[in-house]
Amino acid sequence: MVVDDRALSDDEVDRIFRALADATRRDILRRTLSGEASVSQLAAAYDMSFAAVQKHVAVLEGAGLVTKHPQGRERVVRGNPETIERAKSLLDRYEQIWRARIDRLDALLADTTERQ
Repeated sequence: MVVDDRALSDDEVDRIFRALADATRRDILRRTLSGEASVSQLAAAYDMSFAAVQKHVAVLEGAGLVTKHPQGRERVVRGNPETIERAKSLLDRYEQIWRARIDRLDALLADTTERQ
């Protein structure tokens, strides 16, 4: 049995999907995956306070979906594709389970049809 050292813990999965449950956070993530942006630049794109955008970024950072680093007086936000890939791997495993069930159902239906 192969153990994936990159597998997400239940807490990590919860944080990631809670972060992604909000449209503003998904948009911030999209923006920061295509290029890093300061929190100020991000805040200018939304009709909300700077503090509200900072809170959204903090949730994304807590989920590991973005990282922040200082650049002069600003904090620059960058999307973290590694965490997205890890979440995708989890969803891929669920998809494999689902597809296996569909394949079994198809085989059962084919067998029933052949007997008729």
